[in-house]
Amino acid sequence: MVNEYEIKKQICDIGKRIYDHGMVASNDGNISVKISENEFLCTPTGVSKGFMTPEYICKVDKEGKVISANPGFKPSSEIKMHMRVYKERPDVNAVVHAHPLYATSFAIAGIPLTQPIMPEAVIALGCVPIADYGTPSTEEIPDAVEKYLQHFDAVLLANHGALSFSDSLLSAYHKMESVEFYAQLLYQSKMLGGPKELSKAQVKRLYEIRKAFGLPGKHPADICLNAKNGNASCHNCSQGAPMEGCGSSSDADLIAAITKKVMETLGK
Repeated sequence: MVNEYEIKKQICDIGKRIYDHGMVASNDGNISVKISENEFLCTPTGVSKGFMTPEYICKVDKEGKVISANPGFKPSSEIKMHMRVYKERPDVNAVVHAHPLYATSFAIAGIPLTQPIMPEAVIALGCVPIADYGTPSTEEIPDAVEKYLQHFDAVLLANHGALSFSDSLLSAYHKMESVEFYAQLLYQSKMLGGPKELSKAQVKRLYEIRKAFGLPGKHPADICLNAKNGNASCHNCSQGAPMEGCGSSSDADLIAAITKKVMETLGK
């Protein structure tokens, strides 16, 4: 039997983690957990995720309509995005949305995370594409995210942030951590002259290891256009078979693009 109070405590704990790790500021971000086919717990709107208690957490149905909420609290304005994930991915039991600094910088610059620079990222995430920009709290974001849901467990949101989802709340949070760590390593290695990417053969071997592990969730290893064209993976999406949402740039151009986009967004 599901212990709703314990799940609410877990949501509060993950909220504090994303806040303490600088993945959100002020009242940003949202978290949800599926507890049955028509019941979902979610964080409220207008509340810092670092200071929640179980009484803050709301319950909604699969349409995002309130089932129960304490006075003064209402579900996150981004609940539509969460519900779309659950609708399209029956294997998903938790969704985390945050604005981690480096990953969001790549999202602002319009640069997906596609370079194979470390085994853990290749095995856990594959690539992280960018969904088109959508106005928050509307159907635009769910519509933009939907086309990636069958192939990825994490997506960057253009000029917005990042979204991760998995079969458990802890796993969904860990994927968000992995996305941010991947983005930070990629950016900093470029500042040092550019990363030394794993070879196609090395990437292929890592994909084989993932399959052997039988890890849950979705992964682009078997579906990207490059794989279908005989190339190693979507990590090489700039080499003749672009995956939608992927692109390529020289190291200098990439750094310049990130810096320019971030500064423009900050109004400087």
